[in-house]
Amino acid sequence: MVVRPARALVMNAVAVLLTVATVAPLLWMVLVSFMPRGASSAFPPPLWPVRWTWENYHELLARREYDGVFFDYRIVPALLNSLFVAGVSTLLGLLLTVPAGYAFAKLRFRGRERLLQLLIASLVVPGQVAMLPLFLIFKELGLVNSYAGVILPSLAGIFAILFVRQATLSIPDEMLDAARLDGASEGRIFVSIVLPLLAPVTVTLALFMFLGSWNDFLWPLIVLADQHLYTLPVAVAAISREHAADGELMMAAAVVTTMPVLLLFLALQRYYMTGLLGGSVKG
Repeated sequence: MVVRPARALVMNAVAVLLTVATVAPLLWMVLVSFMPRGASSAFPPPLWPVRWTWENYHELLARREYDGVFFDYRIVPALLNSLFVAGVSTLLGLLLTVPAGYAFAKLRFRGRERLLQLLIASLVVPGQVAMLPLFLIFKELGLVNSYAGVILPSLAGIFAILFVRQATLSIPDEMLDAARLDGASEGRIFVSIVLPLLAPVTVTLALFMFLGSWNDFLWPLIVLADQHLYTLPVAVAAISREHAADGELMMAAAVVTTMPVLLLFLALQRYYMTGLLGGSVKG
């Protein structure tokens, strides 16, 4: 199909405009984080720092002493907390959802279709509806104000199970039946055949899980009470209550929150696109 020059020009122009509209806020966020205090409050707001400074990051990350008492914004501990919670949630979530998705796609067991219908129906229920009963259950179990209380609800995501199931359906049954005829167990088939074929899909799902756990704000805010347990979004929200007028400081906090996952996304972009388009699994 030959695209006419005028049409190609319009399509490229639209793509450039959409790219600029997406990247411009992120770029301005980074630039503001390097501006002196109060510089972004001018009218019209500057598009480029008149004077570059690291003072916002220094104040955000440094640990200072006043009258013998150490004071900090707990960004670094919160960053480590988020890395731990997101990493454990992703690892355990994959260990549960990938085999479950494979089972729903390729294994025959009683009640499979009914259970699948129940999972699909559960997708229409907003997650906020279940937060109160879930909190009461966790309170009885003694999981409130703990990382277990934050991690457990995200381990068996319905979307993740259905995502893996749809990808697994593309694997030919003949390939699996041939392995069974050769005497391979279901576990061996899953590890040696299914997992390699689902590698791009697994990476894509891991990225979704990590981003979802990293950016989760409401549930950690409800479950966690101690400041030393705060994840990064909760810690940044706590800072914003005290420094709402310090736009440059808050932009620095936003950069610290955004950059790790943005770099992770860019590093895994090739696998992400392959898994999302399902190009790695062929019949």
